[in-house]
Amino acid sequence: MTANPVFLDCDTGIDDALALGYLLSAPAGLVDLVGVGTVHGNVSAAGGAENTRRLLALAGRDVPVATGASDPLVGAFAGGAVEVHGTDGVGEVRERLLPPVSGQDAQDTAAQDAADLLIDLSHRHSGRLHVLAIGPLTNLAVALERDPTLVDRVAHVTVMGGAAMVAGNIGPVTEANIGHDPEAAQAVVAAGWQVTLVPLDTTMENTFEASDIAALQASDVPFVAAVGEMLNYYSDFYRDIYGRQCCALHDPLAAAVALGEVELLRAPKVPVVVDTTDGPGRGQTVCDLRHQRPAAGRYDVDVDGATVRVVMRCADGFADLLRTRLLDM
Repeated sequence: MTANPVFLDCDTGIDDALALGYLLSAPAGLVDLVGVGTVHGNVSAAGGAENTRRLLALAGRDVPVATGASDPLVGAFAGGAVEVHGTDGVGEVRERLLPPVSGQDAQDTAAQDAADLLIDLSHRHSGRLHVLAIGPLTNLAVALERDPTLVDRVAHVTVMGGAAMVAGNIGPVTEANIGHDPEAAQAVVAAGWQVTLVPLDTTMENTFEASDIAALQASDVPFVAAVGEMLNYYSDFYRDIYGRQCCALHDPLAAAVALGEVELLRAPKVPVVVDTTDGPGRGQTVCDLRHQRPAAGRYDVDVDGATVRVVMRCADGFADLLRTRLLDM
């Protein structure tokens, strides 16, 4: 079986590092990580690229990395999520546990920026390329503006982002990846390609517990142990949210959805619009769920003409899969 070529677009913070580890530890023949682009979000685009290069080097993997958009389409980079991911984006462990990459490898290993790398890879893997976007969607929007035919060459786009029927995390109804560039997110969901949106509705229901974190920290694999140490910082943030030491698995769950390794229990294909106004709903993913009527037994009704599948619920057990996969690296 030929592995699926995947382009990862990320803002490499702690759960991005988990997602990267998940992709790198996938069974042979499942995924071929053909490129990584970084974008503003948890950290600056340049900081995310630095984190990504160090993580790839620590894992002994050679994947092209390209720095992407430093700012959203409208406005400027807000400065990152220090309270969630630390000043370095990886729980303040970068200088201690992620050795610097020296020489030519310390720079971007792709000749172009992230949007052009995506376009180039779409030509090389036309009709087969899967895009996994786990940060703000600026790079994808820029790529679509540069080459609208990109839509025809990408097999699927999986996005970690949005909140369909639950509260947001940076506003009452707004999730961070969408909210940090609503204009870009709207361009992506309106482009006509096939999109799977993995929102807070399901990512907040999947957690790593204290025992999972301790297991990673005890690993003798440097990449795994380093990610385990990052999770101390991440789970400290989530302790007040969940009432216990644990953390949500936003980005790695999206990676598993992209690879088809989790069962989708409720994932209708419905019209989605992103609120780009300046009011309190800015960045909301407005999902038209009027066809979904649980009281009438209609949980998973695809709407004709819709191109965005919204993952409302996944099967249990993803945390076990993620822990096992990482510990087997």
